[in-house]
Amino acid sequence: MTETIPELVKRFTEGDSDAFAELVSRYQKKIYHLAYQILGNHLDADEVVQESFVRVYRKRKDLARVTNFTSFVIRIATNYSIDLVRKRRGHNQVSSDPTLMPGDVQVELSKNVSTPREDFENKRLMEEIRRALDTLPPRQKITALLHDVEGYSKPEIAEILECPEATVRSNLHIARTKLKKILKKRLS
Repeated sequence: MTETIPELVKRFTEGDSDAFAELVSRYQKKIYHLAYQILGNHLDADEVVQESFVRVYRKRKDLARVTNFTSFVIRIATNYSIDLVRKRRGHNQVSSDPTLMPGDVQVELSKNVSTPREDFENKRLMEEIRRALDTLPPRQKITALLHDVEGYSKPEIAEILECPEATVRSNLHIARTKLKKILKKRLS
């Protein structure tokens, strides 16, 4: 029988390192995926995963007051990702070189082989979407990624970003409007 997240968190706050290892195991891929969507490169995404769990470990005494661990850990990862975006403003390093990806990612990607023409069109489209996303302010970008890519609901995003749900709706609407305008111009 697998333990629930609250049970693992309780064990972790009581000093059980196995519980912490299980929490890391359950959340590292989710955080990595989110960080990669925000930052656009694997090294920074790995850094976000590592730093997020270091911060969770340091705040283990505060976890007793946390009602939703998922929102808590995603908020930490999101905030650290925003910090990295701000630090490297103007230094975008989007790598689309598959040889720089971890082996398991390369294997997964190789399963979806397409024609060279499809590859070219998909690569072009994804690059345009990434560039369009990179033009958005960090909160709008993260709101769009959390909702449209990661599938979080507006109330969940409001909890993660610690803002009113109305702000989430507004950021999402503005982000989508800007993306639509940018992509329409670039892909016409």
